[in-house]
Amino acid sequence: MWRSFFEELGLNVVVSPNTNKAILDAGINASIDESCTSAKVYMGHVEWLIGKCDYIFVPRIAIYENGDATCTKFYGIYDIVRATFPQAKLIHINIDYEDGQTEWNAYKKLGDELGAKPAAVKQAYKNAAAALKNYELELQAAQHALLQSPKLKVLIVAHPYNIYDALIGEPIVRALESLNAAVLYADIPDIAHMCEKSKTISRTMYWRYNKHLTGSIVHYSDKIDGIIFMTTFPCGPDSLAIELIQRKVKDIPMTNLVIDSNFGEAGLHTRIESFIDILEAKKETSK
Repeated sequence: MWRSFFEELGLNVVVSPNTNKAILDAGINASIDESCTSAKVYMGHVEWLIGKCDYIFVPRIAIYENGDATCTKFYGIYDIVRATFPQAKLIHINIDYEDGQTEWNAYKKLGDELGAKPAAVKQAYKNAAAALKNYELELQAAQHALLQSPKLKVLIVAHPYNIYDALIGEPIVRALESLNAAVLYADIPDIAHMCEKSKTISRTMYWRYNKHLTGSIVHYSDKIDGIIFMTTFPCGPDSLAIELIQRKVKDIPMTNLVIDSNFGEAGLHTRIESFIDILEAKKETSK
């Protein structure tokens, strides 16, 4: 959506490269120790972009409709980046429905700051939202088709900025696929429907993105063979949500992979291989 919005306004979009060890190390050096690994990766990407573009886009996403909140890093990342890299030229959106900052208002203000005409901003936002929706529908259709596969089906419960990251998440996907497992992603089903479904596990969960992932577990519970939770250390919302799910969801084998800045692929592959062995044994005994 972001890329589409900027390109619709005639701007060139510069995207930082896939995460690598150098980017992670730069982010670690720019962050306090208590930051989660995901936030450190983010800071590394910001540093890489400095000097390679006119402005760096750092969105601030706080609260959506119905009081659905994101984690505190989403609240504060713009201020953290601004304080850490004062030399960087930043632009941002501010989504906070409790403060009257709806998504449309945020994009409208951003378009004004970029000097675009109101009509062009409105059209760019409309087209960007449509592009995102079409992309989501394509992913949902592909994942639905994957449910017909005779392979073991493993649901990865992880935030998209983790599981689709080349350094953090992709090694896990490669390991599963090398073991002939069909990989499903909990972030792909429609977020509004999944947030509603999450209420069967908890009606008081606070974080929007954890509601999304939790609802997907409910959605796929009778269609999958196992669940892999993947989180980055020390994510507070994930640690609480995963503990809750493990206590309430029964009869589905689960394992939890916690990634920090010192993780190694060999150890991950060993744990994933052991988990697949368990799923295969369970499936064999249930025949």
